[in-house]
Amino acid sequence: MRSDGIDAVDTRLGARLAELRIEHGYSLGELAERSGVSRSTLSRAERAEISPTASLLNRLCAVYGRTMSQLLSEVEAEPAPVVRTADQPVWQDHASGFVRRSVSPPHAALRGELVEGRLTAGADIAYDRPPVAGLEQHIWVLEGALDVTAQDTEHHLGAGDCLRMRVWGPTRFRCAAPEGVRYLLAVVRP
Repeated sequence: MRSDGIDAVDTRLGARLAELRIEHGYSLGELAERSGVSRSTLSRAERAEISPTASLLNRLCAVYGRTMSQLLSEVEAEPAPVVRTADQPVWQDHASGFVRRSVSPPHAALRGELVEGRLTAGADIAYDRPPVAGLEQHIWVLEGALDVTAQDTEHHLGAGDCLRMRVWGPTRFRCAAPEGVRYLLAVVRP
C-alpha cells in the first residue's frame, strides 16, 4: 500500500475505469450523468487519487453492465482454477466498513461466483441499482446478523440463515449485530 492509503489494486482499478469510459465513448460529464457520480469523483477515482467506495463501484458497474466481481477480476492477473485463502483478493471500503473477499476464482466465461462479505457493527450500505438487472444472489450468514432490504422487503438474517433473491432495484445491507457480520454471497449473472 502506498503511504497515501491507495494500493496497487486501486491504481489498476482506476486505470481500468478510465479504459472502460473510453471504450464506451463517454466523456467524464456523460459518465457522471449516467452514473449519478460527480465528474470530480470519477476523475479522482480514475487517477487513483481516491479508493472508490462500494456504492460508487456499483453505480459504475450498472452503467457498464458488469458485476463488481467482474470489474475487480479485470484488474487482477489471469485466475487459476484454485485460489488459496492467502491469495484470495480482498477489497475494502473503509468509508462503510465493508470488506469483500473474492473466494472463487473469477472467470469472464462463468456466471457464478462466491464472495465473502464482512460488515462492521452499524455498517449500512445502500445500492441504488443492481450492477446487472436480474442478478441472482444467495446470502448465507455465517456469523452475526444482517438486515437485507430488497424490493421494499426487509429480511432479518441470523447465523445459518440464507436468503435467495433476484435483484431488480435498490438493495440495502445493514449489520444488525454488535460484533459485526460475516456472510457468503453467491452471485449468479442472468
